[in-house]
Amino acid sequence: MILLVHSTKDMAGVNIANTIHQRLHPTKTSETFQGNPIYTIKVGTKQIQHITLNEEPVYPQHLPQNFPNAQLILFISRHSSQSGKPTLSVHVPGNFAEAELGGLPRQVSIAPATAMQTALKALNHIKTEKGLEYEVTYECTHHGPSLRVPTMFVELGSSPKQWQDTEAADVVGQAAIEAATSFGDLDNRAVLGIGGMHYNQKFTTMALNGEAAFGHMIPKYALPQIDVEMLRQCRERTWEKVDTAILDWKGIKSEDKPKLMGSLAEISLKIQKV
Repeated sequence: MILLVHSTKDMAGVNIANTIHQRLHPTKTSETFQGNPIYTIKVGTKQIQHITLNEEPVYPQHLPQNFPNAQLILFISRHSSQSGKPTLSVHVPGNFAEAELGGLPRQVSIAPATAMQTALKALNHIKTEKGLEYEVTYECTHHGPSLRVPTMFVELGSSPKQWQDTEAADVVGQAAIEAATSFGDLDNRAVLGIGGMHYNQKFTTMALNGEAAFGHMIPKYALPQIDVEMLRQCRERTWEKVDTAILDWKGIKSEDKPKLMGSLAEISLKIQKV
């Protein structure tokens, strides 16, 4: 079962959910979660349960206990940034250091790399078809929750103007459903991305061109907190097999390179510099 999640506290999430309901006409069940009705959606062979949270989507650390049959947890939510730039983004939740915004310290969720790449490509394709001026991008792994279940966010940003954009919300809704229906192919390989900014355009372009499916992505600013244990966790907490780390080489500080290279060698990850 795929668990689709949005929050009443999230204007973009509510609007994205509404577009999904308008397109797919889900069935309202007799069950509720946090006092809100649970819906079911059948798309191809995939069964999707759609739930509504009364808390911010970064905090529901309990979801796997409440929904033990969930194979993938997919959040549809807002993205916020000071720039207010129109953005459609995809990322895994989790924390490389302290849990400043939900989740657990030094715990990342399981990254569904193929489903994330599917969402990224769908966002780019559908927004282009609609003629929308939005940037499509991966984000690096950040914020909660930290779940031992494949988990991903598909987001609409970056300000209230975009959160109310129903056309953009529809793009996110369609991309989320495509990601849900693509989930489960274990024959695919994934890579670990390291270096560069929080929005890594090199990694995004590679994924859009079909060169690599990225699971966890570690930005330049997080590298001082990264050790062998965290690199091993990022590899092991990816749904697909990871045997390669792709390094945004110019996007890594020179003082961080020796420790990083030694740690990657210790866990036998192949290295590709871009």
